[in-house]
Amino acid sequence: MHEIKKIDDFTSLNNFKSKYLGKNSILYAYFSKLTTLEISERKKFSILLNGFKKKIQDKINYKKKKLQDNKIIQEKNKHFLDCTLPGRRIEKGNLHPLTIVINEIKKFFNCLGFKTFYGPEIENTYYNFDALNIPNDHPTKSMNDTFWFDVNHVLRTQTSSMQIRILEKYSVPIRAIVPGKVYRRDYDHTHTPMFHQIEGLIVDTAISFSHLKWILENFIIKILNKNVKVRFRSSYFPFTCPSAEMDIQDKHGKWLEILGCGMVHPNVLKHCNIDSNVYLGGAFGIGVERIAMLKYSVSDIRCFFENDVRFLKQFCNSEKY
Repeated sequence: MHEIKKIDDFTSLNNFKSKYLGKNSILYAYFSKLTTLEISERKKFSILLNGFKKKIQDKINYKKKKLQDNKIIQEKNKHFLDCTLPGRRIEKGNLHPLTIVINEIKKFFNCLGFKTFYGPEIENTYYNFDALNIPNDHPTKSMNDTFWFDVNHVLRTQTSSMQIRILEKYSVPIRAIVPGKVYRRDYDHTHTPMFHQIEGLIVDTAISFSHLKWILENFIIKILNKNVKVRFRSSYFPFTCPSAEMDIQDKHGKWLEILGCGMVHPNVLKHCNIDSNVYLGGAFGIGVERIAMLKYSVSDIRCFFENDVRFLKQFCNSEKY
């Protein structure tokens, strides 16, 4: 029985059982010869053989139980939990910095009574160009500046297209902002082919550029959480008259354009069957990435879209879900 002591797996144990208790074993051969013996001898040798068989079976059962216990111990060790080890850190999720800025902008304008609207990113040329008083020879209509699907549809170049949709569907007076993605063929450290813009529109009977200027100045102070020096430069947009661009001065004294604005052009109101002699409107378009770059001191706009976790982790505590 020294042989069974060396067995350390179930396969070897089964082979051992077949060798000593199987049909081809020596023990089985002896049992088959009992029929040739006299009854007295048959009784005597059968007792001896059965005793030997039971002894072997007991050894096998003991070994089997021992192998099973060892297997259980190995499984426990395999999945052993050491409670003294430090826990695995779960990474904290957070909103994208652009989403944080958009939410802050929406919150500011919602407090002033502006409602938030959303529009299609694949836009009809009527809403994107024609209804906004943009002439056919304007550079934005060229293939070099705009992503065209066909002669009637483009990836919207501005959220201003929603001005027409809102004025067509809702009655004046109205205050609205439209956050969303816009697309232009441009790419460098301050421009990307896709970026975010928030269009603002206010139409009422007694709106002036002074109202627009007050709103935008207070907006910048609130969003950047500090008093900053701003200026309004005369500019040109086909859908506003007069038009202006708002600049902000950075810490180096350099002026950076952050939005365009102006009084809604009478032709735009006319497209929506609104009497420009009774109602006046102010509009503005805010570049979200520009605001975020100033707010978080980011020098390259492309950082917002490269999905670098090291960059995005900096904003974990900026806003909760």
